[in-house]
Amino acid sequence: MHRRKRARGAGESYNEGTVWSGKEGVSGYEHLRDQRIKENLERMQKLGILDLSRKMKSGTAPSKRTQRSPSQKKTQIPLPLPGSPRRSFRLKSVIPVSYSEIRTTKERDSSKDHEIHIREGSRPEIYTEEHDKLLGDCDTCWELFVDGCGKDGKRIYDPMKGKTCHQRRQKTLGRHSNCSKCILVQGQFCGDCLYMRYGENVIEANQNPNWICPVCRGICNCSICRKGKGWRPTGSLYRKVLRLGFKSVAHYLIQTRRSQSKLEDSVTETMDSLDGSLPSEVLDAEKSTSEFSEPQPDCIDDNNKMEENEKNEVDA
Repeated sequence: MHRRKRARGAGESYNEGTVWSGKEGVSGYEHLRDQRIKENLERMQKLGILDLSRKMKSGTAPSKRTQRSPSQKKTQIPLPLPGSPRRSFRLKSVIPVSYSEIRTTKERDSSKDHEIHIREGSRPEIYTEEHDKLLGDCDTCWELFVDGCGKDGKRIYDPMKGKTCHQRRQKTLGRHSNCSKCILVQGQFCGDCLYMRYGENVIEANQNPNWICPVCRGICNCSICRKGKGWRPTGSLYRKVLRLGFKSVAHYLIQTRRSQSKLEDSVTETMDSLDGSLPSEVLDAEKSTSEFSEPQPDCIDDNNKMEENEKNEVDA
């Protein structure tokens, strides 16, 4: 049995747990393995199969794979096309079925782009001539999605450096309006909102010392102001009202509602005028028919008396 030796001498390093034989640098396992191989070879020599095994090893050596030239490569047979004739006589006259999806391009209904539906609120939305006079205007056009926006045209929101826009309810960069009446945050509108929702230029508004914000004018159409009046929010309408020929959302709301109210007033006026233009004979005839249709008090008393008499007769 071999003992474990640890290297303690200078310049010698050995791994722990290795069994060493008499030969320096060879483990006991490797020594036993060499002995067994040597014994097996001697037995094979005695039996005369050593030379035979060597011949078999040399004959079964893997041969190197030779690469084919591009001309010797197999040519791939192309698949038949979908529209090629079939070889089967039974299916030759049958129309081949196509399983490919056919995508039909749906025609976009342009009328839907111009339709605007705002749900009715708890109170009727009514505008007067004074509201029409309070609508703003501008001499120069405002370029949208540039001021306070990034290179991609998206609005930059900054809670530290930005100012609150009354329409958006968020702090944005860029120019903002200042109201001369309220001098509050509610008078701050960014350039895009002031132009799209009210048709005004923020540069011209800031240059005007007497400019009044839409909130103080009573024409603000933001969601909070409309809910406070009992009206539903409008949502984003600028593109639709622009296609309809209106300058801004405020112009669309006030002018369309004003035209509807004018139409209703004209209808009532025409009805009143028709009633006044009827001849006196027709009015008298209508009055007489109404008098005949209503039961007279004497007739009612007679009917009650007849019913009481009939009842008494039945009881008797």
